[in-house]
Amino acid sequence: MLRENYMGKLRIMLADDHALVREGLKQLIDGEPDMEVVGEAGDGLQACQQVAALRPDVLVLDLSMPGLSGLQATEQLRQAGTPVKVLVLSMHEEEGYLRQLLRAGASGYVLKRAAAGELTRAVRTVAAGGMYIDPMLAGKFVDLYVDHPATGRRPAGHELSARETEVLRLLAWGYINKEIAQKLNISIKTVETYKARLMAKLELRSRVDIVRYALRQGWLRE
Repeated sequence: MLRENYMGKLRIMLADDHALVREGLKQLIDGEPDMEVVGEAGDGLQACQQVAALRPDVLVLDLSMPGLSGLQATEQLRQAGTPVKVLVLSMHEEEGYLRQLLRAGASGYVLKRAAAGELTRAVRTVAAGGMYIDPMLAGKFVDLYVDHPATGRRPAGHELSARETEVLRLLAWGYINKEIAQKLNISIKTVETYKARLMAKLELRSRVDIVRYALRQGWLRE
């Protein structure tokens, strides 16, 4: 569920087996005006249990944990139909980890060495229904989908207008409708109209399709 018109704070849960890491993340997130930490877990199993009990909007999940790993916890949450957005925090830059997490249903992947602002932006992006990949891994993400048979090629006779292209780029970069409206100085309703029109023209069905299309155009390498 998108949270563009939601006036409360984003509810964030942290899962990492290092208490000091959790404390640092908690201070960072609680310092943001639009988010708050509502729970913590020290392993994957506890994370799944806490998510079921607390119903957070976003789970910031360490990949390497005892009990259930971040990958196993993500798979378990998806199998249970839990609506929480999973944002994986990892030190691993290998393509294999990224591929497995995306297939398991994660909405984002951020490296632990990323800047603080990178994490908070990633949280907002996945909470709004987008997909966030650490810029350091953008090339690997392109490789994952370069041969994907799904959408990404522009259907003949369905050219986008300049404004539709602007909206599409911003959607692919993780901006929500309200932010796009502010950047382009148009109403949110107009953004929604452009979005519906461009998705119909390109036969895109979801935010993931938008990202895949943008990857094929090379926009996310910028």
